[in-house]
Amino acid sequence: MSDTMPIEEYLLKGGVLTSPDNAPPRYRGELLRLMASFVDSELAGAAGFADTINDAPGIKERIASAKIVLEKTDHAGRVLEIMGSFGADTGRYAIHHPWDARLARDADIGAARQGGDMRLSVFHYPLQGWIDAVVMNVLMGTASTFQLRELTHVSYQPLADVFRAILPREAHHTDLGIEALNRIAESENGARAAREAIAYWRPRVAASFGLSASARFETLARFGLRHTPNEALMSEWRAAIDARLAACNLN
Repeated sequence: MSDTMPIEEYLLKGGVLTSPDNAPPRYRGELLRLMASFVDSELAGAAGFADTINDAPGIKERIASAKIVLEKTDHAGRVLEIMGSFGADTGRYAIHHPWDARLARDADIGAARQGGDMRLSVFHYPLQGWIDAVVMNVLMGTASTFQLRELTHVSYQPLADVFRAILPREAHHTDLGIEALNRIAESENGARAAREAIAYWRPRVAASFGLSASARFETLARFGLRHTPNEALMSEWRAAIDARLAACNLN
């Protein structure tokens, strides 16, 4: 980093940081918040999906579900390690926390955080059986692909490297969901249940992108922690979901 260029200007122009020692206090706070949201969402998502493993209709599906739970937990651990380098209390993740806690199915919390963790709001809603879990996995997994692709460009280089390693595995989780959704859609009853689940989950996943014209996005952009506005990422997601659901005759 230049000795004379202000840190925000350096980051805004694409500069990167490589050590906690170089991070100013406000940057550290925003980076830790970003990481906590990812870690908590992965742990909450894994806990919720773990409960559906025994709902899977066959051995292949059970193995795929278990793989998703394992890898999401591993992804949380990788980012948690970086949080620890910033002095975060990683020990609290080792004690019991109700990652499987959910609100009522008919709750409507928008994008608001709830409870004592930083998970995205969509992970506060309960899954109801195998078809519901598959639909949620496809919709949220597709969203996560766009959100993670954005995070591979964060200005803290060690975290960007971790997200680049995580992205293809998270994308594969979505591929497993699409494979299962195709099989579900082959029957009339399965397609009907899938459409009901899509109607439920689609607005809740959309809320995970955050508000349009977000003031917080502007703050993160100044630090090089975000680059693409929420509404642009959501537009990409909607187009991708429309195409995937059309391929399954579920639009």
